[in-house]
Amino acid sequence: MSQDSERASTIYAVAQRAGVSTATVSRTLAGSAKVAPLTREAVLEAVRALNYLPDGAARALAGRRTHALGLVLPDIVGPYYAALLVAFEMAASERGLSVVISLAGAGSTPDQAVRTLAGNVDGIAFMARSAADDELIAEIARRKPVLTAARSRLPGRDALFAENHETAAQLTRHLLEAGHRRIAFVGRPEPHSDVGARLRGVEAALKEAGLEPAAVFEVDSVEAEGLTVARRIVAEEIALDAVISGNDELALALMHELQDLGIDVPGQIAVTGWDDVLAARYVRPGLTTVAQPVQELGALAARRLAALIDGEAPLEGPVVLPSRIVHRATCGCDTPGEGEMLP
Repeated sequence: MSQDSERASTIYAVAQRAGVSTATVSRTLAGSAKVAPLTREAVLEAVRALNYLPDGAARALAGRRTHALGLVLPDIVGPYYAALLVAFEMAASERGLSVVISLAGAGSTPDQAVRTLAGNVDGIAFMARSAADDELIAEIARRKPVLTAARSRLPGRDALFAENHETAAQLTRHLLEAGHRRIAFVGRPEPHSDVGARLRGVEAALKEAGLEPAAVFEVDSVEAEGLTVARRIVAEEIALDAVISGNDELALALMHELQDLGIDVPGQIAVTGWDDVLAARYVRPGLTTVAQPVQELGALAARRLAALIDGEAPLEGPVVLPSRIVHRATCGCDTPGEGEMLP
């Protein structure tokens, strides 16, 4: 982007480039149905080209902070996102900062909402894989401090991860050592996602043993899908002796339904999860899972974003927080306990 474009990023410049009035620009960015499709596209093209940030942008460009951090999540349902959000908000609050949340779930078109958010906060953390794609994040990053967590890294920007690949490989090796050979994976392994890294770790360990996954059930990591997969396994008589789940929500539902359908867990099919949610330690048999530092990840994201806003340089490389296997009963393990922290 040219220096002229940087200086000209106003609603008037957008209107001039798109050949419309400033009122039309405002209506477009507000999502009004009264704007014709071709006009809407012309305005949005001008917004992208000029990197215009609506609403609160004038305050930010004038050097006055909002004292607010933006947080983009794909969802807030389930213990993982709840823990991430609470930790982020607490760390922000300790620094006298508020948090503004925008949801960008699968299938949504968050561009307008994220640009509006960018105009009303001092920086944005994009947490987990969502409908906010890398191109949109890179656009915002040209004008605002941003970081990513648990999703693909943008060059030259802070990126935070919990360890997934090697922990998943170690968990798979543990199941292999226990005699399991027909190991399936449950979860949606999207590119650059945590679940995708977990599947790659499983595949790597199986390849070492000359095996491949017995099945990969590509489903969303929600309770209902765990029930559905369990019913499929039984109804279709899929030959499995272990299932590695992308998260505990899937694992707990899967285990419950298998047991209701007469399958002994772990006698016939071992089940493992990921996240170590509270229920994992109280369900019977106890769920073998992976404890990852979700709260630490959320808090670190807020602290790093605040530091970037204060002018600190981005970190040279990604930050990877350690995770560990928690051995309980559902893998058929004879020695329950916590594994070593990885990496």
